[in-house]
Amino acid sequence: MEPVARVRAQTPETGSPTRIALRRLRRDPTALLCAGTVLFFVLVAVFAPLLAALAGQDPLTHHFELIDDGTSLPLVGMTPEHWFGVEPRLGRDLFARWAFGARPSLLVAAVATTVSTLVGVTVGLVAGFVGGRVDRVLSWLVDLVLSLPYLLFAIATPATLMAVVGLTPDDAEPSVVSEIRFYSLIIVLSTFGWAGLARLIRGEVLSLREREFIAAARVLGVPTRRVLTRELLPNLVAPIVVSVSMALPGYVVAEAGLTFLGVGLTEPTPSWGVTIASAVSAYESVPHYLWIPVLSVTALVLALSLLGDAVRDAFDPKTRR
Repeated sequence: MEPVARVRAQTPETGSPTRIALRRLRRDPTALLCAGTVLFFVLVAVFAPLLAALAGQDPLTHHFELIDDGTSLPLVGMTPEHWFGVEPRLGRDLFARWAFGARPSLLVAAVATTVSTLVGVTVGLVAGFVGGRVDRVLSWLVDLVLSLPYLLFAIATPATLMAVVGLTPDDAEPSVVSEIRFYSLIIVLSTFGWAGLARLIRGEVLSLREREFIAAARVLGVPTRRVLTRELLPNLVAPIVVSVSMALPGYVVAEAGLTFLGVGLTEPTPSWGVTIASAVSAYESVPHYLWIPVLSVTALVLALSLLGDAVRDAFDPKTRR
């Protein structure tokens, strides 16, 4: 008689695709570890004010008394008052800036992923299902977006937004400039992120619209909106999950990278990218100033990538046994 575990492994999984996927994710230790890591950073971002208050610090207060006048380096390291030490030259608390710095990365990634996914799925569904002139126009629009220079628009968008609101970098407050750059990041990432997904969804819809269940729905007079949302969309979960799993870590890296290059967020907004850009010059004297945000970005991106792979495999019917 075969062992119970072997019999269970050979028994086909039953239930809806979502329930099967959730069961498989609960049995995947890598997925659970990555989900816990992502949840940790989300909680850090949400409760950043509380964490900073527990340490008795905030991300904007300067502690010049803890900075050497000659070298501009901190006079103290990690202490009970400053858990990660203080920032060279300005003396701001590094733990408070690390906790608040998680917010821009996660918020930009979440908003840009949501917007680009909604737009990409909608355009892909309409283009693939309707066809004809609509398909040609939308496909041309997708090709146009994919051909535009991404970095050039990332550089030009903040200046354009400031001109729209009637400001210049010289007469605007630093906090206002950083806020405008924050919204410009979301606009740029969302604008360039939906086109690839739209092309992918269009290709899937072109193959699905000739299936029997779609033909039956048309014969029965089912409204087009219902066909798109009830018949086609559930069959597109796998490519959408793949796209989201790639977009989230990609946008986290993009936010930090653009900020490091000087076209993202700026002072005084706490951001891991801003911290990394400032810490490069002080790496030899205060190495943890650079390594803490670098390791945080690395851990978050790695966890999101591996979690995305696990979710994709869980929803893939070809891997269900």
